[in-house]
Formats: sequence, C-alpha cells, structure tokens
Amino acid sequence: MTYPVAERFISINGEGTKAGQPAVFIRFTGCNLRCSYCDTMWANEENAPHTQMTAEEIYEYIKSTGIKNVTITGGEPLIQNGIAELLYILAGDRELYVEIETNGSADLSPFTDMKNRPSFTMDYKLPSSGMEKHMLTDNFRFLDTRDTVKFVSGSITDLERAKEIIYGFSLDHRTNVYISPVFGKIKPSEIVEFMLKNKMNGINMQLQIHKFIWPPDMRGV
Repeated sequence: MTYPVAERFISINGEGTKAGQPAVFIRFTGCNLRCSYCDTMWANEENAPHTQMTAEEIYEYIKSTGIKNVTITGGEPLIQNGIAELLYILAGDRELYVEIETNGSADLSPFTDMKNRPSFTMDYKLPSSGMEKHMLTDNFRFLDTRDTVKFVSGSITDLERAKEIIYGFSLDHRTNVYISPVFGKIKPSEIVEFMLKNKMNGINMQLQIHKFIWPPDMRGV
C-alpha cells in the first residue's frame, strides 16, 4: 500500500492547539471538496505532482526529523485508500502527537476506537466556501478535548452561521473551537468585534501564523 504524498516538510504549526510549535507535515494529494478559498488547490488536482510512499516510509521520514508534532493534511487525508494502516503505525508511537486536518465531510467513526488515536481538526465549511452541504455534523459526537473544530470565516454571514453551529451542537463544551479569517476577505478586527458582541466565551480567534511569516501562497511551510 502506498500513498500519494504531495509534500513532506518541517515548519511550525500555523494554527490550532499547537500553533507556534515545530511540526512535521505530510500532505496528501486529492480532495472531495472544492472550497472557494482553498489555498492548496494545486494538491487537489488529479495530476498533482507527488511521490508514492508506503506507511513505513512515511513513518521513517517523520522519525528522521526529530519532530514530535505530526500534522497529516491534504487535500483530504481520510479519503486516502488504506489510511488506517498509516494511522495505526503512528498511533503505536507514543512519542508522537498526531493531528489530522480533515475537511468535515469525511466520516470519523472508523478511527475513533483506535488506541492513542490522532487528534482531529475538523474544518466546518461555512456558506462562503460553497461546500457546507457536505458537512457531516454527526462527526461532532466523536470529538472531545483532544480535538478542534475550525470555522474559516469570510463574512459576517459566515460568523453568524458559525455561532449557530457552535451553540446548536454545544461545541464550546465538547471540544476546542477556533474561528479564523479567510485570508484577505475579512478583517480580523471584524471577527473580534463579532465575538465580543456575542460574548463568545471560550472560543478562540486565530490567525494563520505561517501566512504572516512567509508569503501567503508559499509552499512547504
């Protein structure tokens, strides 16, 4: 079994609970969604450049970096054929902290009973993405304090919808919740003002750190 790896690199985590910490990234090609603001569309194309790697080769690369935070991303990692094989290998190494960035449309249930399972960062797609109809809200029941739901917002309409989902599913009591801007589409101050106006206690506003350190469209960071 091999996987199409578009990128593998070390950098810092740009967002989430490990933001600002060193991490090793494994990016797969392929995604089942087409979000309007996607910043890795190049990796989603059928003919995207990639290297085929086995689960063992990916694990060996991760260990060779000496970095313990691991981010599995894409594309959509959970639609990769045989992804469970890789996740079980990574789960067997308790020195690693493994995070999967998932787009909210992939079923989490096959991976929730795994010992030392990865944390999930579930990206709930808001109206401006054009992909909200694909969201599986049933995934929320599998999330706990290890996990994160991220709302990438590009408008006040998006923020209103995020608020509706957060409190409708009691996400603020279940898991970590982050709101971040679609880069260049909404002012961060507008998100802060919205959160203060609505007294969104326990909700985190976050900027994508890597887009301020490096050019926003730079790969491998």
